[in-house]
Amino acid sequence: MELIVVDAFTDRPFAGNPAAVCRLSAAADEQWMKNLAREMNLSETAFLLPKGEGFEIRWLTPSVEVDLCGHATLASAHVLGRQQVEFFSRSGTLRATRLEDGWIRLDFPATPPQACEPPESLLEALGCQAEWVGRSRFDYLVQVDSEQTVRRLQPDHGRLKQLEVRGVMVTARGQEHDFVSRFFAPGAGVDEDPVTGSAHCTLTPFWAERLGKSRMLAYQASARGGLVRVELAGERVFLEGQAVTVSRVTLEPAAFPSI
Repeated sequence: MELIVVDAFTDRPFAGNPAAVCRLSAAADEQWMKNLAREMNLSETAFLLPKGEGFEIRWLTPSVEVDLCGHATLASAHVLGRQQVEFFSRSGTLRATRLEDGWIRLDFPATPPQACEPPESLLEALGCQAEWVGRSRFDYLVQVDSEQTVRRLQPDHGRLKQLEVRGVMVTARGQEHDFVSRFFAPGAGVDEDPVTGSAHCTLTPFWAERLGKSRMLAYQASARGGLVRVELAGERVFLEGQAVTVSRVTLEPAAFPSI
């Protein structure tokens, strides 16, 4: 069995967000998938199982299974190499299309945030002041005053881990991009995610309303960094990114006795 490691939302190795893609020929044992995701120790490992003309997709961090993941879906579409592919997931049917310029477009559900009062520990853990705070289906969203504030954040991951959400996105208007962000998810086993596709399902409707346009260029300002073209299309969000294969990992037969 081969796993392919792909850097997503980038056009060069060792940038963007790495994901492992595992193509299954039959349903796999749950504990084996958890063990493999922990062994890979990447923010996400995607497991693909053929289903009709598409694939059932599941995403596991080293700690938990998640309901929606953009970068590992982009990595999966890159590995499959099809012009179009459908993925069947916990968040419904997701579609990936290869565009003429080589970028891959993901069709995901929009998850707009609703304004809320932040728990006191949230801003204390981030170490910043907020211009706006909201909550989406999965995460908190915190808008701050500038791109510099986003880039300088050094949050207390131990305190963020205590929040009862998947993660926290912090965002501001960008200087060279429409908006920038960072994403912290210590509760899901990832202190900082390099580039988070699913977070842009929330960031896109949030910034579309404030900037007055539906198509935007976003940058996730982690140490690795990643570029995402986004578009709000009603209740859907289009996420466009590039991807590059970095390595191939071959599992020895003893590593998958339970499949």
